[in-house]
Amino acid sequence: MILSAHQPAYLPWLGYFDKIIRSDIFVYLDTVQFEKNSFTNRNRVKTPQGAAWLTVPVKIKGHIGKTLTEIEIDESQDWRKKHLNTIFLNYKKCPKFESCYESLEKLYHYRYQLLTELCWDQLLFWLKELGITTQIVRSSILPVDAKKSDLILELCRYYNADHYISGILGRDYLHEDDFACNGIAVTFQEYQHPVYPQMWGDFLPYMSIMDFWMNTSEYSLITES
Repeated sequence: MILSAHQPAYLPWLGYFDKIIRSDIFVYLDTVQFEKNSFTNRNRVKTPQGAAWLTVPVKIKGHIGKTLTEIEIDESQDWRKKHLNTIFLNYKKCPKFESCYESLEKLYHYRYQLLTELCWDQLLFWLKELGITTQIVRSSILPVDAKKSDLILELCRYYNADHYISGILGRDYLHEDDFACNGIAVTFQEYQHPVYPQMWGDFLPYMSIMDFWMNTSEYSLITES
């Protein structure tokens, strides 16, 4: 049983989906703390001038100590219109724009109070679009109450996982000896980003899923070899 986990992410990059594809179970870590300036509420799209950020504004007053399930979207800003307009202007000449943009507009129609709900529904949307069938579960519904390395270990034990796929930053906090003592192998993802057809000059990696989705139907490219 292979398990992976990651905090919610707005318009995730390809490596996010690579972890999901290679797992039997993916845990959506909506019980961890919100990190300002992370990829939880923002990501990048490509423009003629290079990468541009699309950021979902959130109410960050008092966010220290709050979990992601408590972080509210700041609806005083018309961020949906701004994001859709940026996507339209920069991707309208892409091969798949006509078939993609209408469903994208519907995705942005609903007003969410919580950031985790927005990211959850968008994740389900992308998984369906990409044909990914890995089991996805939210940490907020699980009887697991721990932090950092202990949280991941408890998730693995809860699902009897014998293999955990970690992001590369997991090297900074995972206690690998604890996993080994529980018969759990740990692999650190070192994602080899694929090159695919892309607008606006030289290829620019590490864009959001939006860029990949608009430009190609070769979804098999997501998973590293």
